Amino acid sequence: MLKTCRNLVVVCLILTSTFNVSFGQKFSPTTYIEEHKEVAQQLMKETGVPASVILAVAIHESAYGNSKIAKYLNNHFGIKGKNNSKSIKSAYKGYGSVLESYRDFVGLLQRRKSTQPLFQKQNNDDFDVWIKGIARSGYSQSSDWSRKVTATIEHYDLDQYDKNSGLN
Repeated sequence: MLKTCRNLVVVCLILTSTFNVSFGQKFSPTTYIEEHKEVAQQLMKETGVPASVILAVAIHESAYGNSKIAKYLNNHFGIKGKNNSKSIKSAYKGYGSVLESYRDFVGLLQRRKSTQPLFQKQNNDDFDVWIKGIARSGYSQSSDWSRKVTATIEHYDLDQYDKNSGLN
Protein backbone atom coordinates (compact mmCIF):
# COMPACT_ATOMS: atom_id res chain seq x y z
CA MET A 1 0.00 0.00 0.00
CA LEU A 2 2.81 2.40 0.93
CA LYS A 3 4.60 1.65 -2.34
CA THR A 4 1.39 2.32 -4.32
CA CYS A 5 0.87 5.66 -2.54
CA ARG A 6 4.47 6.65 -3.19
CA ASN A 7 4.14 5.76 -6.89
CA LEU A 8 0.92 7.75 -7.09
CA VAL A 9 2.64 10.78 -5.53
CA VAL A 10 5.51 10.50 -8.03
CA VAL A 11 3.08 10.29 -10.96
CA CYS A 12 1.16 13.32 -9.64
CA LEU A 13 4.37 15.32 -9.29
CA ILE A 14 5.42 14.46 -12.84
CA LEU A 15 2.01 15.42 -14.22
CA THR A 16 1.99 18.65 -12.23
CA SER A 17 5.43 19.68 -13.44
CA THR A 18 4.50 18.81 -17.03
CA PHE A 19 1.33 20.87 -16.74
CA ASN A 20 3.26 23.85 -15.35
CA VAL A 21 5.84 23.70 -18.11
CA SER A 22 3.24 23.37 -20.86
CA PHE A 23 0.54 25.71 -19.65
CA GLY A 24 2.09 27.89 -16.97
CA GLN A 25 5.21 28.71 -18.93
CA LYS A 26 6.56 32.14 -18.18
CA PHE A 27 8.92 34.11 -20.31
CA SER A 28 12.11 35.33 -18.73
CA PRO A 29 13.46 38.64 -20.02
CA THR A 30 16.12 36.84 -22.04
CA THR A 31 13.80 34.29 -23.62
CA TYR A 32 11.29 37.00 -24.48
CA ILE A 33 13.96 39.07 -26.21
CA GLU A 34 15.36 36.04 -28.05
CA GLU A 35 11.92 34.99 -29.29
CA HIS A 36 10.84 38.46 -30.45
CA LYS A 37 13.99 40.31 -31.57
CA GLU A 38 13.77 39.18 -35.20
CA VAL A 39 10.17 40.35 -35.52
CA ALA A 40 11.17 43.73 -34.07
CA GLN A 41 14.14 43.95 -36.45
CA GLN A 42 12.00 43.08 -39.46
CA LEU A 43 9.46 45.73 -38.50
CA MET A 44 12.31 48.22 -38.04
CA LYS A 45 13.49 47.44 -41.55
CA GLU A 46 9.95 47.86 -42.94
CA THR A 47 8.89 50.96 -41.02
CA GLY A 48 11.89 52.67 -39.44
CA VAL A 49 10.69 52.22 -35.85
CA PRO A 50 13.81 51.13 -33.91
CA ALA A 51 13.73 47.48 -32.85
CA SER A 52 14.84 48.56 -29.38
CA VAL A 53 11.73 50.72 -29.00
CA ILE A 54 9.41 47.97 -30.25
CA LEU A 55 10.94 45.41 -27.89
CA ALA A 56 11.11 47.72 -24.87
CA VAL A 57 7.48 48.83 -25.20
CA ALA A 58 6.37 45.20 -25.60
CA ILE A 59 8.46 44.13 -22.60
CA HIS A 60 7.11 46.95 -20.46
CA GLU A 61 3.47 46.65 -21.50
CA SER A 62 3.26 42.84 -21.40
CA ALA A 63 5.62 42.01 -18.51
CA TYR A 64 7.81 40.00 -20.90
CA GLY A 65 4.74 38.36 -22.44
CA ASN A 66 3.49 37.16 -19.05
CA SER A 67 0.55 39.54 -18.53
CA LYS A 68 -3.00 38.25 -18.88
CA ILE A 69 -3.67 40.35 -21.97
CA ALA A 70 -0.48 39.02 -23.58
CA LYS A 71 -1.37 35.41 -22.77
CA TYR A 72 -5.09 35.48 -23.57
CA LEU A 73 -5.33 38.22 -26.19
CA ASN A 74 -1.84 38.14 -27.78
CA ASN A 75 -1.71 41.87 -26.96
CA HIS A 76 1.88 42.77 -26.09
CA PHE A 77 1.47 46.55 -26.29
CA GLY A 78 -1.50 47.38 -24.08
CA ILE A 79 -3.52 48.60 -27.05
CA LYS A 80 -7.18 49.10 -26.19
CA GLY A 81 -9.98 47.91 -28.44
CA LYS A 82 -12.43 45.08 -29.05
CA ASN A 83 -11.77 41.43 -28.42
CA ASN A 84 -13.81 38.26 -28.71
CA SER A 85 -12.19 36.42 -25.83
CA LYS A 86 -14.31 34.20 -23.65
CA SER A 87 -11.34 33.66 -21.32
CA ILE A 88 -10.88 37.25 -20.20
CA LYS A 89 -13.11 40.30 -19.97
CA SER A 90 -11.02 43.25 -20.98
CA ALA A 91 -10.99 46.65 -22.66
CA TYR A 92 -7.85 45.57 -24.52
CA LYS A 93 -7.74 44.55 -28.14
CA GLY A 94 -7.42 40.88 -29.01
CA TYR A 95 -5.16 39.56 -31.76
CA GLY A 96 -4.97 36.27 -33.62
CA SER A 97 -1.22 36.14 -33.03
CA VAL A 98 1.63 37.96 -31.32
CA LEU A 99 2.89 39.03 -34.75
CA GLU A 100 -0.46 40.77 -35.40
CA SER A 101 0.01 42.67 -32.14
CA TYR A 102 3.53 43.77 -33.11
CA ARG A 103 2.36 44.87 -36.56
CA ASP A 104 -0.58 46.78 -35.11
CA PHE A 105 1.71 48.65 -32.71
CA VAL A 106 3.92 50.04 -35.49
CA GLY A 107 0.80 50.62 -37.60
CA LEU A 108 -0.72 52.61 -34.76
CA LEU A 109 2.40 54.78 -34.62
CA GLN A 110 2.19 55.31 -38.39
CA ARG A 111 -1.52 56.20 -38.26
CA ARG A 112 -1.45 58.59 -35.30
CA LYS A 113 -1.04 62.20 -36.30
CA SER A 114 0.98 62.89 -33.16
CA THR A 115 3.61 60.22 -33.95
CA GLN A 116 3.79 60.62 -37.75
CA PRO A 117 6.56 63.26 -37.50
CA LEU A 118 8.84 60.60 -35.98
CA PHE A 119 8.86 58.82 -39.33
CA GLN A 120 9.97 61.95 -41.19
CA LYS A 121 12.88 63.06 -38.98
CA GLN A 122 16.47 62.70 -40.07
CA ASN A 123 18.41 60.19 -37.97
CA ASN A 124 15.19 58.66 -36.78
CA ASP A 125 17.05 55.72 -35.23
CA ASP A 126 17.54 57.52 -31.89
CA PHE A 127 15.47 55.45 -29.47
CA ASP A 128 15.24 58.31 -26.99
CA VAL A 129 13.58 60.57 -29.58
CA TRP A 130 11.08 57.82 -30.39
CA ILE A 131 10.22 57.07 -26.77
CA LYS A 132 9.71 60.72 -25.90
CA GLY A 133 7.61 61.22 -29.04
CA ILE A 134 5.44 58.21 -28.26
CA ALA A 135 5.02 59.37 -24.65
CA ARG A 136 4.04 62.89 -25.77
CA SER A 137 1.43 61.39 -28.09
CA GLY A 138 -0.48 60.12 -25.06
CA TYR A 139 0.32 56.45 -25.62
CA SER A 140 0.53 55.95 -21.86
CA GLN A 141 -1.07 57.82 -19.00
CA SER A 142 1.84 57.03 -16.69
CA SER A 143 4.17 59.95 -16.04
CA ASP A 144 7.22 57.70 -15.73
CA TRP A 145 6.46 55.51 -18.76
CA SER A 146 9.26 56.92 -20.93
CA ARG A 147 11.78 56.60 -18.09
CA LYS A 148 10.84 52.94 -17.57
CA VAL A 149 10.94 52.08 -21.28
CA THR A 150 14.31 53.83 -21.67
CA ALA A 151 15.64 51.96 -18.62
CA THR A 152 14.51 48.68 -20.22
CA ILE A 153 16.47 49.46 -23.39
CA GLU A 154 19.56 50.36 -21.41
CA HIS A 155 19.32 47.45 -18.96
CA TYR A 156 18.99 44.79 -21.68
CA ASP A 157 21.17 46.61 -24.25
CA LEU A 158 18.28 46.48 -26.72
CA ASP A 159 19.76 49.16 -28.96
CA GLN A 160 22.19 46.51 -30.23
CA TYR A 161 19.27 45.22 -32.32
CA ASP A 162 18.95 48.62 -34.01
CA LYS A 163 22.54 48.45 -35.27
CA ASN A 164 22.90 44.75 -35.92
CA SER A 165 19.66 43.60 -37.50
CA GLY A 166 21.19 40.89 -39.65
CA LEU A 167 18.41 41.59 -42.15
CA ASN A 168 20.30 43.62 -44.74
